[in-house]
Amino acid sequence: MRRLLALITLALLGAASPARVDMAARILPPPAAPGKAVLPFVKVSDAKTALVHVRIIDGTGAAPLDDRTLLIDGGEIAGIVGGNDPVPAGYRAIDASGDSVMPGIVGMHDHQYYIARPNLTSEGRSEPPVMVPQMTFTSPRMYLAAGVTTLRTTGSVEPYTDLNMKGLIDAGTLPGPHMDVTGPYLEGAGSPFMQMHALKDAADATRTVNFWADQGATSFKAYMDITRAELKAAIDAAHARGLKLTGHLCSVTYPEAVALGIDDLEHGFWVNTQLDPGKTPDTCPPTSGGPTLTAMTPGSAEGAVLIKLLVDRHVAVTSTLPVFEGASPGYRTLPQRQLDLLSVEARTDYFYVRSLTGQRPPAAAAAAAKQWTNELAMERAFVAAGGLLLAGPDPTGGGQVLPGFGDQRAIELLVEAGFTPVEAIRIGTLNGAIYMGVDARIGSIAAGKDADLVLVKGDPSKRIADIENVATVFKDGIGYDPAALLASVRGRYGEY
Repeated sequence: MRRLLALITLALLGAASPARVDMAARILPPPAAPGKAVLPFVKVSDAKTALVHVRIIDGTGAAPLDDRTLLIDGGEIAGIVGGNDPVPAGYRAIDASGDSVMPGIVGMHDHQYYIARPNLTSEGRSEPPVMVPQMTFTSPRMYLAAGVTTLRTTGSVEPYTDLNMKGLIDAGTLPGPHMDVTGPYLEGAGSPFMQMHALKDAADATRTVNFWADQGATSFKAYMDITRAELKAAIDAAHARGLKLTGHLCSVTYPEAVALGIDDLEHGFWVNTQLDPGKTPDTCPPTSGGPTLTAMTPGSAEGAVLIKLLVDRHVAVTSTLPVFEGASPGYRTLPQRQLDLLSVEARTDYFYVRSLTGQRPPAAAAAAAKQWTNELAMERAFVAAGGLLLAGPDPTGGGQVLPGFGDQRAIELLVEAGFTPVEAIRIGTLNGAIYMGVDARIGSIAAGKDADLVLVKGDPSKRIADIENVATVFKDGIGYDPAALLASVRGRYGEY
């Protein structure tokens, strides 16, 4: 009887829950010794390290712990003691007075590619086709340098490249973060990206998920033109393999996707099309969700119902504020140290796009600002209602959002949205680990957890911009030098 009731409940929910899989074993394999290509970026290699007189921001949202000594032993956090306690024998002591240590960032929308528009002009025109070159060399180094120790690729254009990259990083052959490799985009007909496979039908969606799960993909992402039938088939196939599926949707509305059993929704509330005029089933309207976000606030009937639906059905939402920051009245030009990482072509593209944003008519700028305000309010209300908010930047092209730096900016913009700094840090660290099912290992600072940590100059719990002042990034207890990693890619992002 109990099994029958469980089956009835699952049928009512619209999709089976993911089977139990040890995701930590797949995403966080045993650490390997740094190889020849990785050693130049190693700053701290001691088996036992003590960060003395450090401020601990533990990632749970709790108040910081001042003047502590954090002990790292063999890739794990061995303990936390008082800053004036004697450092145990055998530990290398590093004076971290005035510094803060936080969990490694868990980036939940972190691509390994760059969107290129051939012959882009200052008027924003380019020639077809849009191309998506892989940034296999630069991206993983930039992520690690910025403190991203684990990421989800959240859509792959070259899935074999991403899988092989993960294998080489895990083996210590290449520098980079731990990776949850998302399979190729599950896209329907009509995509502008010719490098994506267009699903033929629901059966094709099932085959695609099963094939890439066999190859080693640990998550999946639906895209803008997928149909409801294809999405349902993909969700069921992923869940049968113990894997989760997220979506950057358009043809399917958020309520429809929730009914089908989706696990996560990308881009906050920007791409929900449920209130777009003329929306027809299984079709992405040209408005792409703009009218829905303009109309939807937490105080609106539609906004309140949607938030309750997401929370009740345990659907996560990934905030990707950096990629939409152009809608903000406070949109800023990238700092020079980020511009220096771009290739000449990527830097030119960035300023073309940047100038177009500044040339919008006042009415268009006001409409964009309204959507920005609504998005921030909806994200706050979602969390207040008990929703699981994740964070990522969506670094895809034009240079306006860079790997790693975008992850830092995502946390900063959450503070602009109204979260406290420690709440924003939790969203960017522990929440992602919880979603992936690896929070027993990473995402917060506690004895026995993996030593995936970021040591920064200053106090991000009071001044969130200090999250950018990365001094050392510890991954599996090995300390990496962010300056050396960034020096190796200067002028190359957008090239390879």
